[in-house]
Amino acid sequence: MQKNESAKSAKEIVMEYLQAVEREDFESARSYLKDDVSYVSPLNSFDNAEAYLKYNFSLHLPKLDIKKIFADGNDVCIFHETTLAKPPATVFTSILVHVDGWKISSIRVLFDPRPFVQPKR
Repeated sequence: MQKNESAKSAKEIVMEYLQAVEREDFESARSYLKDDVSYVSPLNSFDNAEAYLKYNFSLHLPKLDIKKIFADGNDVCIFHETTLAKPPATVFTSILVHVDGWKISSIRVLFDPRPFVQPKR
């Protein structure tokens, strides 16, 4: 992606995408993703936009509490916390997003999956 005055930055694209997800606006969120977007996390992976978005929207995640955003060219790194009702936990997460041709081509998510896989005590 070449930076010019009329082009959105990778950070702007990622933030607009996250806002669409937060609004549960599937159509808008989909418009920010390449058809073959790659998503990898400790619990799942996808290689197409529809499967990834269907999964993401099924989670009904609360608003992200963003702590820090770094942008380096076409890469955007976000650190955030998400407080979950079930299982009750606050999960610190890092997300690395790559933007290619003004669309998101990969999303890598890193978090501690133990609250999701440990048996209830």
